[in-house]
Amino acid sequence: MSNSSSLNKKQLTPQERRQRQREITRQREAEREAREKVRNIGLVVAVCAILAFMLSQINPILGLALFAAPMPLLSLWNWRLGLWLLLLYVPLGGTVTYSLGQNAILQLAKDIAFYIPALLGVVLMCRQKGLNLVIPKSMMVPVLALLGVCLFHLAVVNGGQASSIVQVTADSYLLDGKLVEGKDNPLGVGLLGLKVLMGYIPLIPATYYLIRNKNDFFWLLRMQSAVTILCCVLCLVQYLLLLKGVCKSTEEFAEGASLFKASIEARCFVGGSLLYSPGQGVIRLPGTFVAPWQWGWFLISSAFICFAAYASESNPFWQIIHLSAIGSSIAACLFSGQRVALILVPVILVTLTLATGMADWRRLLRVGAAVAVGAMFLWFMYPDLVMDRMQNSMDRWNASPPTEFISSQFKSAWNSVNPLIGKGGLGRATNSATTLGWTQFLETYYPKLLYEIGLLGLLAFLALVTVVVVATFRAWRSVRDPRLRTYGLCMWVFVLFISYNTYYYPLDVDPVAVYYWFFTGVVLKLPELDRASRLEEERLAQEAGQLAASRSPRARLRASRLKST
Repeated sequence: MSNSSSLNKKQLTPQERRQRQREITRQREAEREAREKVRNIGLVVAVCAILAFMLSQINPILGLALFAAPMPLLSLWNWRLGLWLLLLYVPLGGTVTYSLGQNAILQLAKDIAFYIPALLGVVLMCRQKGLNLVIPKSMMVPVLALLGVCLFHLAVVNGGQASSIVQVTADSYLLDGKLVEGKDNPLGVGLLGLKVLMGYIPLIPATYYLIRNKNDFFWLLRMQSAVTILCCVLCLVQYLLLLKGVCKSTEEFAEGASLFKASIEARCFVGGSLLYSPGQGVIRLPGTFVAPWQWGWFLISSAFICFAAYASESNPFWQIIHLSAIGSSIAACLFSGQRVALILVPVILVTLTLATGMADWRRLLRVGAAVAVGAMFLWFMYPDLVMDRMQNSMDRWNASPPTEFISSQFKSAWNSVNPLIGKGGLGRATNSATTLGWTQFLETYYPKLLYEIGLLGLLAFLALVTVVVVATFRAWRSVRDPRLRTYGLCMWVFVLFISYNTYYYPLDVDPVAVYYWFFTGVVLKLPELDRASRLEEERLAQEAGQLAASRSPRARLRASRLKST
Protein backbone atom coordinates (compact mmCIF):
# COMPACT_ATOMS: atom_id res chain seq x y z
CA MET A 1 0.00 0.00 0.00
CA SER A 2 2.89 2.38 0.70
CA ASN A 3 4.19 1.83 -2.85
CA SER A 4 0.70 2.57 -4.22
CA SER A 5 0.32 5.78 -2.17
CA SER A 6 3.79 7.01 -3.19
CA LEU A 7 2.96 6.29 -6.83
CA ASN A 8 -0.32 8.22 -6.54
CA LYS A 9 1.47 11.18 -4.96
CA LYS A 10 3.98 11.27 -7.85
CA GLN A 11 1.16 11.33 -10.37
CA LEU A 12 -0.76 14.18 -8.62
CA THR A 13 -0.10 17.81 -9.48
CA PRO A 14 0.33 20.33 -6.64
CA GLN A 15 -3.16 21.72 -7.29
CA GLU A 16 -4.67 18.23 -7.10
CA ARG A 17 -2.82 17.56 -3.84
CA ARG A 18 -4.22 20.75 -2.29
CA GLN A 19 -7.71 19.84 -3.51
CA ARG A 20 -7.44 16.36 -2.01
CA GLN A 21 -6.17 17.81 1.27
CA ARG A 22 -9.17 20.17 1.43
CA GLU A 23 -11.53 17.26 0.78
CA ILE A 24 -9.91 15.25 3.59
CA THR A 25 -10.22 18.24 5.93
CA ARG A 26 -13.90 18.72 5.08
CA GLN A 27 -14.54 15.02 5.59
CA ARG A 28 -12.89 15.06 9.00
CA GLU A 29 -14.88 18.16 9.98
CA ALA A 30 -18.14 16.50 8.91
CA GLU A 31 -17.26 13.39 10.91
CA ARG A 32 -16.49 15.52 13.96
CA GLU A 33 -19.80 17.36 13.67
CA ALA A 34 -21.64 14.05 13.27
CA ARG A 35 -20.02 12.68 16.44
CA GLU A 36 -20.95 15.82 18.35
CA LYS A 37 -24.54 15.59 17.10
CA VAL A 38 -24.79 11.96 18.21
CA ARG A 39 -23.37 12.86 21.64
CA ASN A 40 -25.83 15.73 22.05
CA ILE A 41 -28.76 13.58 20.96
CA GLY A 42 -27.70 10.83 23.36
CA LEU A 43 -27.40 13.33 26.20
CA VAL A 44 -30.88 14.77 25.59
CA VAL A 45 -32.46 11.32 25.34
CA ALA A 46 -30.67 10.11 28.48
CA VAL A 47 -31.77 13.12 30.54
CA CYS A 48 -35.36 12.83 29.35
CA ALA A 49 -35.35 9.07 29.99
CA ILE A 50 -34.15 9.54 33.58
CA LEU A 51 -36.70 12.27 34.30
CA ALA A 52 -39.44 10.26 32.58
CA PHE A 53 -38.62 7.20 34.69
CA MET A 54 -38.86 9.27 37.88
CA LEU A 55 -42.15 10.83 36.78
CA SER A 56 -43.61 7.49 35.65
CA GLN A 57 -43.57 6.31 39.27
CA ILE A 58 -46.26 8.95 39.87
CA ASN A 59 -48.08 8.95 36.52
CA PRO A 60 -47.02 6.58 33.70
CA ILE A 61 -48.71 8.64 30.96
CA LEU A 62 -46.94 11.85 32.04
CA GLY A 63 -43.67 9.95 32.19
CA LEU A 64 -44.08 8.72 28.63
CA ALA A 65 -45.12 12.20 27.49
CA LEU A 66 -41.93 13.66 28.97
CA PHE A 67 -39.85 11.00 27.21
CA ALA A 68 -41.61 11.70 23.88
CA ALA A 69 -41.47 15.50 24.22
CA PRO A 70 -37.99 15.96 22.68
CA MET A 71 -38.69 13.54 19.79
CA PRO A 72 -39.94 16.20 17.32
CA LEU A 73 -36.84 18.29 18.01
CA LEU A 74 -34.57 15.26 17.61
CA SER A 75 -36.31 14.26 14.36
CA LEU A 76 -35.83 17.78 13.00
CA TRP A 77 -32.25 17.93 14.23
CA ASN A 78 -31.40 14.53 12.75
CA TRP A 79 -34.01 13.75 10.09
CA ARG A 80 -32.41 10.39 9.27
CA LEU A 81 -33.00 9.25 12.84
CA GLY A 82 -36.59 10.51 12.60
CA LEU A 83 -37.30 8.41 9.50
CA TRP A 84 -35.76 5.29 11.01
CA LEU A 85 -37.84 5.77 14.17
CA LEU A 86 -40.96 6.28 12.04
CA LEU A 87 -40.36 2.96 10.32
CA LEU A 88 -39.85 1.23 13.67
CA TYR A 89 -42.92 2.86 15.23
CA VAL A 90 -45.39 1.96 12.46
CA PRO A 91 -45.88 -1.74 13.40
CA LEU A 92 -45.91 -0.94 17.13
CA GLY A 93 -48.10 2.17 17.06
CA GLY A 94 -51.35 0.31 17.74
CA THR A 95 -49.92 -1.19 20.90
CA VAL A 96 -48.71 2.21 22.11
CA THR A 97 -52.06 3.87 21.32
CA TYR A 98 -54.24 1.38 23.18
CA SER A 99 -51.82 0.93 26.05
CA LEU A 100 -52.19 4.62 26.90
CA GLY A 101 -55.94 5.01 26.59
CA GLN A 102 -56.91 5.42 22.91
CA ASN A 103 -56.29 9.16 22.91
CA ALA A 104 -56.83 10.71 19.46
CA ILE A 105 -53.49 12.52 19.73
CA LEU A 106 -51.70 9.19 20.13
CA GLN A 107 -53.03 8.08 16.74
CA LEU A 108 -51.11 10.99 15.21
CA ALA A 109 -48.03 10.42 17.38
CA LYS A 110 -45.84 9.09 14.59
CA ASP A 111 -46.64 12.12 12.42
CA ILE A 112 -46.10 14.68 15.17
CA ALA A 113 -43.01 13.08 16.72
CA PHE A 114 -41.21 11.64 13.69
CA TYR A 115 -42.65 12.18 10.23
CA ILE A 116 -43.40 15.92 10.04
CA PRO A 117 -40.16 17.08 11.77
CA ALA A 118 -38.08 14.66 9.68
CA LEU A 119 -39.80 15.88 6.51
CA LEU A 120 -38.99 19.48 7.45
CA GLY A 121 -35.38 18.38 7.96
CA VAL A 122 -35.32 16.85 4.47
CA VAL A 123 -36.73 20.05 2.94
CA LEU A 124 -34.11 22.19 4.70
CA MET A 125 -31.34 19.84 3.62
CA CYS A 126 -32.51 19.91 0.00
CA ARG A 127 -32.68 23.72 -0.01
CA GLN A 128 -29.23 23.97 1.53
CA LYS A 129 -27.64 21.58 -0.97
CA GLY A 130 -29.77 22.48 -3.98
CA LEU A 131 -31.26 18.99 -4.32
CA ASN A 132 -34.50 18.12 -6.08
CA LEU A 133 -37.55 17.53 -3.90
CA VAL A 134 -39.70 16.03 -6.65
CA ILE A 135 -38.59 12.44 -7.25
CA PRO A 136 -39.32 11.30 -9.89
CA LYS A 137 -39.99 14.50 -11.82
CA SER A 138 -42.75 12.77 -13.80
CA MET A 139 -44.86 12.77 -10.60
CA MET A 140 -45.22 16.55 -10.59
CA VAL A 141 -48.23 16.80 -12.94
CA PRO A 142 -50.39 13.99 -11.44
CA VAL A 143 -49.60 15.12 -7.88
CA LEU A 144 -50.64 18.70 -8.67
CA ALA A 145 -53.76 17.46 -10.49
CA LEU A 146 -54.80 15.28 -7.55
CA LEU A 147 -54.04 18.08 -5.09
CA GLY A 148 -56.14 20.52 -7.14
CA VAL A 149 -59.13 18.14 -7.19
CA CYS A 150 -58.81 17.56 -3.43
CA LEU A 151 -58.60 21.27 -2.61
CA PHE A 152 -61.65 21.92 -4.82
CA HIS A 153 -63.68 19.32 -2.90
CA LEU A 154 -62.40 20.60 0.42
CA ALA A 155 -63.47 24.15 -0.39
CA VAL A 156 -66.70 23.52 -2.30
CA VAL A 157 -68.15 20.23 -1.01
CA ASN A 158 -66.85 20.14 2.55
CA GLY A 159 -67.11 23.91 2.87
CA GLY A 160 -70.70 23.77 1.62
CA GLN A 161 -71.53 21.11 4.19
CA ALA A 162 -70.03 23.25 6.95
CA SER A 163 -72.19 26.21 5.99
CA SER A 164 -75.39 24.15 5.64
CA ILE A 165 -75.25 22.37 9.00
CA VAL A 166 -78.05 23.38 11.37
CA GLN A 167 -77.40 22.39 14.97
CA VAL A 168 -80.58 21.01 16.58
CA THR A 169 -79.27 19.85 19.93
CA ALA A 170 -75.85 19.36 21.46
CA ASP A 171 -75.69 15.87 19.95
CA SER A 172 -77.67 16.18 16.71
CA TYR A 173 -77.85 18.41 13.63
CA LEU A 174 -79.62 18.78 10.29
CA LEU A 175 -77.61 18.10 7.12
CA ASP A 176 -79.34 18.27 3.72
CA GLY A 177 -82.69 18.08 5.51
CA LYS A 178 -81.78 14.91 7.44
CA LEU A 179 -81.38 14.59 11.19
CA VAL A 180 -77.93 13.19 12.02
CA GLU A 181 -76.91 12.10 15.50
CA GLY A 182 -73.58 13.20 16.93
CA LYS A 183 -71.29 16.08 16.06
CA ASP A 184 -69.82 16.94 12.69
CA ASN A 185 -66.82 18.93 11.51
CA PRO A 186 -66.85 18.80 7.69
CA LEU A 187 -63.64 20.81 7.25
CA GLY A 188 -61.85 18.68 9.85
CA VAL A 189 -63.04 15.54 8.07
CA GLY A 190 -61.79 16.95 4.77
CA LEU A 191 -58.36 17.91 6.11
CA LEU A 192 -57.92 14.48 7.66
CA GLY A 193 -59.02 12.88 4.38
CA LEU A 194 -56.42 14.96 2.50
CA LYS A 195 -53.74 13.91 4.97
CA VAL A 196 -54.68 10.23 4.60
CA LEU A 197 -54.80 10.39 0.79
CA MET A 198 -51.68 12.44 0.04
CA GLY A 199 -49.87 12.96 3.33
CA TYR A 200 -47.19 10.30 2.88
CA ILE A 201 -46.28 10.98 -0.76
CA PRO A 202 -43.26 13.08 0.39
CA LEU A 203 -41.81 9.88 1.84
CA ILE A 204 -40.52 9.11 -1.68
CA PRO A 205 -37.86 11.87 -1.79
CA ALA A 206 -37.23 11.51 1.96
CA THR A 207 -36.40 7.82 1.58
CA TYR A 208 -34.41 8.51 -1.58
CA TYR A 209 -32.04 10.72 0.41
CA LEU A 210 -32.17 8.49 3.50
CA ILE A 211 -30.51 5.56 1.69
CA ARG A 212 -27.02 6.84 1.02
CA ASN A 213 -25.17 3.62 0.20
CA LYS A 214 -25.40 -0.15 0.35
CA ASN A 215 -24.78 -0.16 4.09
CA ASP A 216 -27.95 1.86 4.67
CA PHE A 217 -29.80 -0.35 2.19
CA PHE A 218 -28.93 -3.63 3.88
CA TRP A 219 -29.51 -2.12 7.33
CA LEU A 220 -33.06 -1.34 6.20
CA LEU A 221 -33.67 -4.89 4.96
CA ARG A 222 -32.30 -6.53 8.09
CA MET A 223 -34.17 -4.18 10.43
CA GLN A 224 -37.48 -4.92 8.68
CA SER A 225 -37.02 -8.68 8.99
CA ALA A 226 -36.11 -8.35 12.67
CA VAL A 227 -39.19 -6.19 13.33
CA THR A 228 -41.39 -8.70 11.49
CA ILE A 229 -40.13 -11.56 13.67
CA LEU A 230 -40.67 -9.47 16.83
CA CYS A 231 -44.26 -8.59 15.89
CA CYS A 232 -45.10 -12.19 14.98
CA VAL A 233 -43.68 -13.44 18.29
CA LEU A 234 -45.78 -10.88 20.19
CA CYS A 235 -48.86 -12.03 18.26
CA LEU A 236 -48.06 -15.64 19.14
CA VAL A 237 -47.88 -14.68 22.83
CA GLN A 238 -51.24 -12.93 22.44
CA TYR A 239 -52.74 -16.11 20.96
CA LEU A 240 -51.33 -18.30 23.74
CA LEU A 241 -52.70 -15.97 26.44
CA LEU A 242 -56.16 -16.25 24.89
CA LEU A 243 -55.82 -20.00 24.44
CA LYS A 244 -54.82 -20.51 28.09
CA GLY A 245 -57.59 -18.25 29.38
CA VAL A 246 -55.30 -15.57 30.79
CA CYS A 247 -57.14 -13.01 28.63
CA LYS A 248 -60.92 -13.13 28.43
CA SER A 249 -62.61 -14.21 25.22
CA THR A 250 -65.33 -12.30 23.37
CA GLU A 251 -67.90 -14.82 24.61
CA GLU A 252 -67.43 -13.67 28.20
CA PHE A 253 -68.98 -10.23 27.63
CA ALA A 254 -70.79 -10.36 24.27
CA GLU A 255 -73.78 -12.15 22.84
CA GLY A 256 -75.69 -12.39 19.57
CA ALA A 257 -74.13 -10.62 16.61
CA SER A 258 -71.42 -9.14 18.88
CA LEU A 259 -69.86 -12.61 19.11
CA PHE A 260 -68.61 -12.07 15.55
CA LYS A 261 -67.29 -8.52 15.90
CA ALA A 262 -63.86 -7.39 17.07
CA SER A 263 -64.01 -5.35 20.28
CA ILE A 264 -61.55 -3.31 22.29
CA GLU A 265 -62.98 -4.89 25.46
CA ALA A 266 -61.30 -8.13 24.44
CA ARG A 267 -57.89 -6.48 24.04
CA CYS A 268 -55.07 -8.78 25.11
CA PHE A 269 -51.38 -8.01 25.74
CA VAL A 270 -50.63 -6.04 22.54
CA GLY A 271 -52.56 -4.33 19.76
CA GLY A 272 -56.15 -3.18 19.92
CA SER A 273 -59.55 -4.69 19.08
CA LEU A 274 -59.70 -8.45 18.68
CA LEU A 275 -62.26 -11.19 18.19
CA TYR A 276 -61.95 -14.55 19.96
CA SER A 277 -65.05 -16.72 20.17
CA PRO A 278 -63.81 -20.32 20.44
CA GLY A 279 -67.35 -21.66 20.80
CA GLN A 280 -68.22 -20.17 17.42
CA GLY A 281 -64.88 -21.14 15.87
CA VAL A 282 -64.00 -17.50 15.15
CA ILE A 283 -60.71 -15.73 15.82
CA ARG A 284 -59.31 -12.46 14.46
CA LEU A 285 -56.19 -11.21 16.21
CA PRO A 286 -54.79 -7.68 15.69
CA GLY A 287 -51.19 -8.55 16.49
CA THR A 288 -49.45 -5.27 17.34
CA PHE A 289 -51.90 -3.15 15.32
CA VAL A 290 -55.14 -1.34 16.08
CA ALA A 291 -57.44 -3.74 14.22
CA PRO A 292 -57.21 -7.31 12.88
CA TRP A 293 -57.39 -6.40 9.20
CA GLN A 294 -54.43 -4.00 9.57
CA TRP A 295 -52.43 -6.88 11.00
CA GLY A 296 -53.41 -8.97 7.98
CA TRP A 297 -52.08 -6.34 5.58
CA PHE A 298 -48.88 -6.09 7.61
CA LEU A 299 -48.36 -9.81 7.05
CA ILE A 300 -49.09 -9.40 3.33
CA SER A 301 -46.60 -6.51 3.07
CA SER A 302 -44.01 -8.46 5.07
CA ALA A 303 -44.23 -11.32 2.57
CA PHE A 304 -42.97 -8.96 -0.14
CA ILE A 305 -40.43 -7.14 2.03
CA CYS A 306 -38.87 -10.17 3.71
CA PHE A 307 -38.69 -12.24 0.52
CA ALA A 308 -37.04 -9.31 -1.29
CA ALA A 309 -34.55 -9.03 1.60
CA TYR A 310 -33.79 -12.75 1.47
CA ALA A 311 -33.38 -12.79 -2.32
CA SER A 312 -30.89 -9.89 -2.25
CA GLU A 313 -28.90 -10.98 0.85
CA SER A 314 -25.44 -12.57 0.57
CA ASN A 315 -24.69 -13.05 4.28
CA PRO A 316 -25.74 -16.61 5.31
CA PHE A 317 -26.70 -15.56 8.83
CA TRP A 318 -29.06 -12.85 7.62
CA GLN A 319 -30.45 -15.17 4.97
CA ILE A 320 -31.58 -17.41 7.82
CA ILE A 321 -33.10 -14.39 9.61
CA HIS A 322 -35.00 -13.37 6.47
CA LEU A 323 -36.28 -16.92 5.97
CA SER A 324 -37.34 -16.99 9.62
CA ALA A 325 -39.28 -13.76 9.07
CA ILE A 326 -41.05 -15.32 6.08
CA GLY A 327 -41.86 -18.44 8.11
CA SER A 328 -43.13 -16.43 11.07
CA SER A 329 -45.40 -14.43 8.75
CA ILE A 330 -46.97 -17.64 7.39
CA ALA A 331 -47.42 -19.04 10.90
CA ALA A 332 -48.95 -15.75 12.09
CA CYS A 333 -51.48 -15.87 9.23
CA LEU A 334 -52.54 -19.28 10.51
CA PHE A 335 -52.93 -18.77 14.25
CA SER A 336 -54.23 -15.16 14.07
CA GLY A 337 -57.14 -16.12 11.81
CA GLN A 338 -56.25 -13.76 8.93
CA ARG A 339 -58.21 -15.21 6.02
CA VAL A 340 -57.11 -12.76 3.31
CA ALA A 341 -53.46 -13.01 4.37
CA LEU A 342 -53.68 -16.82 4.57
CA ILE A 343 -54.71 -16.86 0.89
CA LEU A 344 -52.46 -14.09 -0.43
CA VAL A 345 -49.16 -14.74 1.39
CA PRO A 346 -48.53 -18.21 -0.15
CA VAL A 347 -49.56 -16.88 -3.58
CA ILE A 348 -47.15 -13.95 -3.20
CA LEU A 349 -44.28 -16.19 -2.12
CA VAL A 350 -44.85 -18.61 -5.02
CA THR A 351 -45.06 -15.72 -7.50
CA LEU A 352 -41.87 -14.05 -6.26
CA THR A 353 -40.04 -17.38 -6.10
CA LEU A 354 -40.88 -18.14 -9.72
CA ALA A 355 -40.08 -14.58 -10.84
CA THR A 356 -36.65 -14.50 -9.17
CA GLY A 357 -35.91 -18.21 -9.58
CA MET A 358 -35.52 -17.77 -13.32
CA ALA A 359 -32.13 -16.17 -12.63
CA ASP A 360 -31.17 -18.35 -9.64
CA TRP A 361 -32.60 -21.87 -9.63
CA ARG A 362 -30.85 -22.63 -6.33
CA ARG A 363 -32.93 -19.95 -4.62
CA LEU A 364 -36.01 -21.53 -6.13
CA LEU A 365 -35.07 -24.88 -4.62
CA ARG A 366 -34.17 -23.42 -1.20
CA VAL A 367 -37.38 -21.43 -0.82
CA GLY A 368 -39.49 -24.29 -2.16
CA ALA A 369 -37.88 -26.74 0.26
CA ALA A 370 -38.30 -24.34 3.21
CA VAL A 371 -41.97 -23.74 2.44
CA ALA A 372 -42.62 -27.46 1.97
CA VAL A 373 -40.94 -28.37 5.27
CA GLY A 374 -42.81 -25.62 7.12
CA ALA A 375 -46.14 -26.67 5.62
CA MET A 376 -45.56 -30.33 6.54
CA PHE A 377 -44.59 -29.36 10.09
CA LEU A 378 -47.75 -27.32 10.58
CA TRP A 379 -49.89 -30.00 8.97
CA PHE A 380 -48.61 -32.81 11.19
CA MET A 381 -48.32 -30.80 14.42
CA TYR A 382 -51.58 -28.82 14.18
CA PRO A 383 -53.85 -30.58 11.67
CA ASP A 384 -57.10 -29.38 13.26
CA LEU A 385 -55.94 -25.77 13.30
CA VAL A 386 -54.83 -25.89 9.66
CA MET A 387 -58.07 -27.52 8.48
CA ASP A 388 -60.19 -25.07 10.51
CA ARG A 389 -58.45 -22.01 9.02
CA MET A 390 -58.65 -23.38 5.48
CA GLN A 391 -62.33 -24.23 5.84
CA ASN A 392 -63.05 -20.83 7.37
CA SER A 393 -61.35 -19.06 4.44
CA MET A 394 -63.29 -21.14 1.90
CA ASP A 395 -66.59 -20.46 3.66
CA ARG A 396 -65.88 -16.73 3.69
CA TRP A 397 -64.99 -16.80 -0.02
CA ASN A 398 -68.19 -18.69 -0.89
CA ALA A 399 -70.37 -16.45 1.28
CA SER A 400 -69.03 -13.22 -0.23
CA PRO A 401 -66.81 -13.69 -3.32
CA PRO A 402 -64.38 -10.74 -3.66
CA THR A 403 -65.42 -10.08 -7.25
CA GLU A 404 -69.08 -9.70 -6.34
CA PHE A 405 -68.18 -7.67 -3.24
CA ILE A 406 -66.06 -5.19 -5.23
CA SER A 407 -68.60 -4.85 -8.06
CA SER A 408 -71.44 -4.20 -5.59
CA GLN A 409 -69.37 -1.49 -3.88
CA PHE A 410 -68.65 0.16 -7.24
CA LYS A 411 -72.36 0.12 -8.13
CA SER A 412 -73.29 1.56 -4.75
CA ALA A 413 -70.73 4.37 -5.06
CA TRP A 414 -71.59 5.15 -8.68
CA ASN A 415 -75.36 5.28 -8.12
CA SER A 416 -75.07 7.61 -5.13
CA VAL A 417 -72.68 10.21 -6.55
CA ASN A 418 -72.31 12.83 -9.21
CA PRO A 419 -69.92 10.91 -11.48
CA LEU A 420 -67.65 13.90 -12.08
CA ILE A 421 -67.31 15.52 -8.65
CA GLY A 422 -68.56 12.83 -6.26
CA LYS A 423 -71.01 13.34 -3.44
CA GLY A 424 -69.67 12.87 0.05
CA GLY A 425 -66.72 15.23 0.03
CA LEU A 426 -63.10 14.69 0.96
CA GLY A 427 -62.69 12.27 3.88
CA ARG A 428 -66.38 11.25 4.02
CA ALA A 429 -65.55 7.58 3.36
CA THR A 430 -62.30 7.56 5.34
CA ASN A 431 -62.51 5.23 8.32
CA SER A 432 -60.16 7.25 10.55
CA ALA A 433 -62.38 10.35 10.20
CA THR A 434 -65.31 8.84 12.11
CA THR A 435 -64.28 10.71 15.28
CA LEU A 436 -64.75 14.07 13.51
CA GLY A 437 -68.09 13.48 11.80
CA TRP A 438 -70.30 11.08 9.86
CA THR A 439 -68.68 8.84 7.25
CA GLN A 440 -69.97 6.47 4.60
CA PHE A 441 -68.86 2.87 5.18
CA LEU A 442 -67.15 1.68 1.97
CA GLU A 443 -64.73 -1.22 2.27
CA THR A 444 -63.09 -0.98 -1.15
CA TYR A 445 -60.56 1.65 -2.11
CA TYR A 446 -61.49 2.92 -5.57
CA PRO A 447 -65.26 3.07 -4.84
CA LYS A 448 -64.27 5.09 -1.77
CA LEU A 449 -62.31 7.56 -3.93
CA LEU A 450 -65.22 7.74 -6.38
CA TYR A 451 -67.60 8.61 -3.55
CA GLU A 452 -65.27 11.22 -2.03
CA ILE A 453 -63.70 13.04 -4.99
CA GLY A 454 -65.62 11.78 -8.01
CA LEU A 455 -64.42 10.41 -11.33
CA LEU A 456 -61.94 13.24 -11.92
CA GLY A 457 -60.23 12.58 -8.59
CA LEU A 458 -60.24 8.84 -9.22
CA LEU A 459 -58.58 9.32 -12.62
CA ALA A 460 -56.02 11.71 -11.10
CA PHE A 461 -55.10 9.14 -8.47
CA LEU A 462 -54.87 6.37 -11.08
CA ALA A 463 -52.56 8.58 -13.11
CA LEU A 464 -50.37 9.13 -10.04
CA VAL A 465 -49.98 5.46 -9.16
CA THR A 466 -49.41 4.59 -12.84
CA VAL A 467 -46.52 7.06 -12.95
CA VAL A 468 -45.14 5.44 -9.78
CA VAL A 469 -45.42 1.95 -11.30
CA VAL A 470 -43.69 3.02 -14.54
CA ALA A 471 -40.92 4.91 -12.71
CA THR A 472 -40.14 2.00 -10.38
CA PHE A 473 -40.21 -0.42 -13.34
CA ARG A 474 -37.64 1.66 -15.21
CA ALA A 475 -35.54 1.97 -12.06
CA TRP A 476 -35.16 -1.74 -11.35
CA ARG A 477 -34.72 -2.61 -15.05
CA SER A 478 -31.74 -0.22 -15.26
CA VAL A 479 -29.88 -1.91 -12.40
CA ARG A 480 -27.04 -4.31 -13.26
CA ASP A 481 -26.12 -5.61 -9.81
CA PRO A 482 -27.91 -8.99 -9.50
CA ARG A 483 -28.82 -8.55 -5.83
CA LEU A 484 -30.18 -5.02 -6.24
CA ARG A 485 -32.00 -6.05 -9.41
CA THR A 486 -33.69 -8.95 -7.62
CA TYR A 487 -34.77 -6.68 -4.78
CA GLY A 488 -36.11 -4.15 -7.26
CA LEU A 489 -38.17 -6.81 -9.02
CA CYS A 490 -39.77 -8.03 -5.78
CA MET A 491 -40.63 -4.56 -4.54
CA TRP A 492 -41.91 -3.48 -7.96
CA VAL A 493 -44.41 -6.33 -7.77
CA PHE A 494 -45.41 -4.97 -4.34
CA VAL A 495 -45.88 -1.46 -5.75
CA LEU A 496 -47.86 -2.85 -8.69
CA PHE A 497 -50.09 -4.94 -6.44
CA ILE A 498 -50.90 -2.14 -4.00
CA SER A 499 -51.35 0.48 -6.74
CA TYR A 500 -54.28 -1.26 -8.42
CA ASN A 501 -55.66 -3.29 -5.53
CA THR A 502 -59.14 -2.14 -4.57
CA TYR A 503 -60.02 -4.86 -2.05
CA TYR A 504 -60.40 -3.06 1.29
CA TYR A 505 -58.46 0.19 1.70
CA PRO A 506 -54.86 -0.61 2.81
CA LEU A 507 -53.52 2.68 1.38
CA ASP A 508 -55.65 4.56 3.91
CA VAL A 509 -54.10 3.15 7.10
CA ASP A 510 -50.90 1.76 8.57
CA PRO A 511 -48.76 0.00 7.63
CA VAL A 512 -49.35 0.05 3.86
CA ALA A 513 -49.99 3.81 3.82
CA VAL A 514 -46.35 4.26 4.92
CA TYR A 515 -44.70 1.22 3.33
CA TYR A 516 -46.04 1.91 -0.18
CA TRP A 517 -44.45 5.37 -0.50
CA PHE A 518 -41.38 4.51 1.60
CA PHE A 519 -40.30 1.51 -0.47
CA THR A 520 -41.12 3.32 -3.70
CA GLY A 521 -38.34 5.70 -2.73
CA VAL A 522 -36.03 2.77 -2.02
CA VAL A 523 -36.64 1.24 -5.47
CA LEU A 524 -36.03 4.60 -7.17
CA LYS A 525 -32.68 4.81 -5.32
CA LEU A 526 -31.42 1.47 -6.66
CA PRO A 527 -29.88 2.81 -9.92
CA GLU A 528 -27.77 5.30 -7.99
CA LEU A 529 -26.63 2.60 -5.54
CA ASP A 530 -25.74 0.43 -8.52
CA ARG A 531 -23.68 3.18 -10.16
CA ALA A 532 -21.88 3.97 -6.91
CA SER A 533 -21.08 0.28 -6.42
CA ARG A 534 -19.64 -0.07 -9.92
CA LEU A 535 -17.54 3.08 -9.52
CA GLU A 536 -16.16 1.73 -6.25
CA GLU A 537 -15.28 -1.57 -7.91
CA GLU A 538 -13.53 0.25 -10.76
CA ARG A 539 -11.58 2.35 -8.27
CA LEU A 540 -10.45 -0.72 -6.34
CA ALA A 541 -9.49 -2.48 -9.58
CA GLN A 542 -7.49 0.58 -10.65
CA GLU A 543 -5.68 0.71 -7.32
CA ALA A 544 -4.94 -3.00 -7.56
CA GLY A 545 -3.54 -2.47 -11.06
CA GLN A 546 -1.35 0.40 -9.86
CA LEU A 547 -0.12 -1.75 -6.98
CA ALA A 548 0.75 -4.56 -9.35
CA ALA A 549 2.54 -2.12 -11.67
CA SER A 550 4.59 -0.77 -8.75
CA ARG A 551 6.00 -4.18 -7.88
CA SER A 552 9.51 -5.15 -8.87
CA PRO A 553 9.96 -7.50 -11.87
CA ARG A 554 11.01 -10.28 -9.49
CA ALA A 555 7.83 -9.82 -7.38
CA ARG A 556 5.64 -9.86 -10.50
CA LEU A 557 7.35 -13.04 -11.72
CA ARG A 558 6.82 -14.72 -8.31
CA ALA A 559 3.15 -13.69 -8.30
CA SER A 560 2.62 -15.07 -11.80
CA ARG A 561 4.26 -18.40 -10.84
CA LEU A 562 2.06 -18.68 -7.75
CA LYS A 563 -1.00 -17.93 -9.85
CA SER A 564 -0.09 -20.59 -12.41
CA THR A 565 0.39 -23.25 -9.73
